[in-house]
Parts: sequence; C-alpha cells; structure tokens
Amino acid sequence: MGTNVATDGACPHEPANRHVLDARDLVRRYGDLTAVDGVSFHIDPGETYGLLGPNGAGKTTTISIAAGLIPADAGSVTVAGLAMGPREVEVKRHIGLVPQDLAIYPELTARENLAFFGRLQGLRGKPLTRRIDEVLELIALSDRATEATKKYSGGMKRRLNIGIALLHRPTLLILDEPTVGVDPQSRNAILESVEALSVEGMAVLYTTHYMEEAERLCDRIAIVDSGRIQAEGTRSELITLIGGVDHIRLAGAGQTAAAATALRALPAVEKVAAERHALTLTVRDAPTAVAGIVTTATAAGMTLSEVEITRPDLESVFLHLTGKALRD
Repeated sequence: MGTNVATDGACPHEPANRHVLDARDLVRRYGDLTAVDGVSFHIDPGETYGLLGPNGAGKTTTISIAAGLIPADAGSVTVAGLAMGPREVEVKRHIGLVPQDLAIYPELTARENLAFFGRLQGLRGKPLTRRIDEVLELIALSDRATEATKKYSGGMKRRLNIGIALLHRPTLLILDEPTVGVDPQSRNAILESVEALSVEGMAVLYTTHYMEEAERLCDRIAIVDSGRIQAEGTRSELITLIGGVDHIRLAGAGQTAAAATALRALPAVEKVAAERHALTLTVRDAPTAVAGIVTTATAAGMTLSEVEITRPDLESVFLHLTGKALRD
C-alpha cells in the first residue's frame, strides 16, 4: 500500500469496528489497466480524510467503489459497519455523494432542487423545510434561494451540489474534486463549508489534486499515484518522510563568511551553505529560529537585504515519493 506513517492508523479512543468507512485491499481493473491497486484506508467519525494525487491517479475510481457505484474486482468496503456494493441499497443511505459532474436541475431554484432531492431521500413537510433552510445557510445561498440555478455561477452550483448531499445528514460525505473550475471566492466558501462538517462529527472523504486544500482540510492524507497509496498520515507525519527540515536564505553584503561561522554554532542550525552574497541555512522550525539567526548574522557584520523561509510541503513529499510533481 505504500508508506503508512502512523503506527496503526486507529484513533486510540475508537475501537476498530467504529470506523465510519473501512476500505481494504481494493483492486479495480479496466482491461490491462489497474486503476486501483491494493488500496486500504479507514475514516473515523468527525475525521476528514484526503486522497491527494494528480488526475488519473485512481482517486475517482476509489471513491466510486467506496460509494457503491462500481464493484471492486477484489477487496471490500464497509460503511457504518455494513458491507458496501452496487446492489446494497440500505447502506447507501449513510452516504452523501458530491460528484465532479453537477447533479442539479437548472430550471429549478435552489430551494426547489433541495426540496426535490429531499423528498427522494424520504424527507417531508416541516422537517424538510427546516432542513432546507439549514443547508442553504451552510452553503451560503439563502439570499439566492429563489433564483433559477441556471443563473448561478459555477461555484454557486457546486455549493448547491454539496447541499443536496447534506440534506439527509449522512454519516459519511464523499466529495470528488469539488472546487475544480470555480472562482477563488466560491472555492473558499466551499472549503469553509467542508471545515464546518467535521466539527459536527461527520466523516468526510475528500479527493483533490490541490495540495493547499489537503493541508487545510484533512486530518489525515493519503498520497495517491498510479492506483496505489504511496504514503498516509497527518501532514506533519508525511513531512517527516523528507526530513522535515526548513530552509532560511539570508541575502545581503558585508561579512558573510563571519556570519556563516557564527550561524553554524547555533543549536537550531544544522547546515550552512555559503554563496557570494547569500547564506542558505538548514534548520528545524524556522519561524521559531529566524529571529536569533537574523540577530547573529547582523552581529557578525552581515547587512541583510532579504530573509526568505522555505518550509517543506506536500508537494515536496509527493516529488520525493513518486519522482514527479503533483500536477504532472
């Protein structure tokens, strides 16, 4: 499956049988292509779990199996302790699915769309009306609820798509690249909505090829490439795979050689690489160390014109594990 950074992946206060979603050894083939190759992961209540990888990595196929849209060629999925598959109707009531393609009626208003899908989910009368109001508030569309959705921007349509999946209060919400093609304001609104869900105790499975989304939203992240999970863990755990060190670049003039010597003596500094008019330092926890580093360099006679901090990110981890950039 790749590198699992966490010791066993389980929350200490949750027994193994309390996982909202449990996927084990999933395989899915399309002819000679193995789109999903031995994927295993789980999600606990209130946890947002991210599948991070480029287009074609196998993310959508994985969640299609998890949602019971297509069968796996091997492996198993349970949701809320119930076996999942294309023919398992009852277990699908636990899931809210937000697909990449929009699933709304453009001639209907947001309220009418929500009412229609709410009735399909078994909601009626005042409970449905109350829930529609709650969802409209959550997805920030209350003030546009009576407009035909064909007049909506792409971001507004995607927020409504999420609202439809939330109507029946699912145990597990699955979102497949929900911010693709939307404007920055709508994208932020979508991310804020997702952030609020885990606070309410909902389990969320989130796929994306945007590193910053995974870092912002996800409690644990699986880095996916070529149908396999290459590594899994929290952001901090994944960063340790590439050493977890930061870099500080000091550009300037004056006594750079003397500054390099003084900086090498600092406990926080692991390495100093000297150029003609700059020093690059390898350190741990750069935000904490930078003030002392600047003071030391200045005291040694270096006049600073620029201080730049570079911290490792998930893009760096992906490159380290796969040998290619995340968006390749």
